[in-house]
Amino acid sequence: MPLPRVILTRRWPAACEAALAQKFELVRNERDMPMSREALVEALRSCDALGATVTDSLDAQMLSDPDRRAGMIGNFGVGFNHIDISVAEQLGIRVSNTPGVLTEATADIAMMLILMVARRAGEGERMLRGDRWAGWSPTSLLGTQVSGARLGIIGMGRIGAALAHRAVHGFGMRVSYHNRSRSPELEAELGAEFVSLETLLGAADFVSLNCPSNAETRHLINAQRLSLMRPEAFLVNTARGDVVDEAALAAALAAGRIAGAGLDVYEEEPLVYPLLKQLENVVLLPHQGSGTQATREAMGFMAAENIAAYFEGRPLPNSVC
Repeated sequence: MPLPRVILTRRWPAACEAALAQKFELVRNERDMPMSREALVEALRSCDALGATVTDSLDAQMLSDPDRRAGMIGNFGVGFNHIDISVAEQLGIRVSNTPGVLTEATADIAMMLILMVARRAGEGERMLRGDRWAGWSPTSLLGTQVSGARLGIIGMGRIGAALAHRAVHGFGMRVSYHNRSRSPELEAELGAEFVSLETLLGAADFVSLNCPSNAETRHLINAQRLSLMRPEAFLVNTARGDVVDEAALAAALAAGRIAGAGLDVYEEEPLVYPLLKQLENVVLLPHQGSGTQATREAMGFMAAENIAAYFEGRPLPNSVC
């Protein structure tokens, strides 16, 4: 009896691929570049399970293809807004994700962006590498104090909570948060304050986006909400790119309506809104949030376990639908 066929849309850590290859007929994307729509359709037609990532847009038309063979999508990542989950559920396509294992690494990146944009680290490195540094002076590259500042967290899930712990215990920051539900435990432990979105935007020195991407959060941060932030405030986004209207953000930054931004995700990845790349008060990272060896391996093994559970008829450990 032939082994089930699993296609990976991108290369996974070698140890994870080896684990899959022991149980399945494994097909790797050797180019390790995002697959075209046509290639994704063909992959869905020729595999039993698809190992997908955030770079794959799997919409209703693709999933409803009468020639589709794949009955399971093992997503390499916690977010699944790139998959039409409602259609997958209607069609009986099983979908899993990888929650929890990337929490600490992503919270680290969020804290790093706060520090970098506050202390003008990107600007300083560009100055040094460009041979424009004339030496230390009392007024050179003066930044913003992070310790004791107010951090506003939008989305107090696993990553938001991990960031709050770093901010309070590491830097003595005061935390306000906005979420669909309150967290009495965090309020008691960290002194976090549950507030409306408008109140948070108006009071925070740093605003961190840690919410999921969905129809309700698309362009959650737009021109009107950016206008609520103080000119001295900073925006950090490690959630999903489409949570922010990049054109509105670039305009606010260029006009000095907010002090700066630190971004790890973008609306049209790998494209970045051109003006953002020209501004000195922006730190730009190439979607590195979960990018540690240990985290990516943990994500791969979790996704592989979900794929194995599907073929063995067991409940998916991390079922989305």
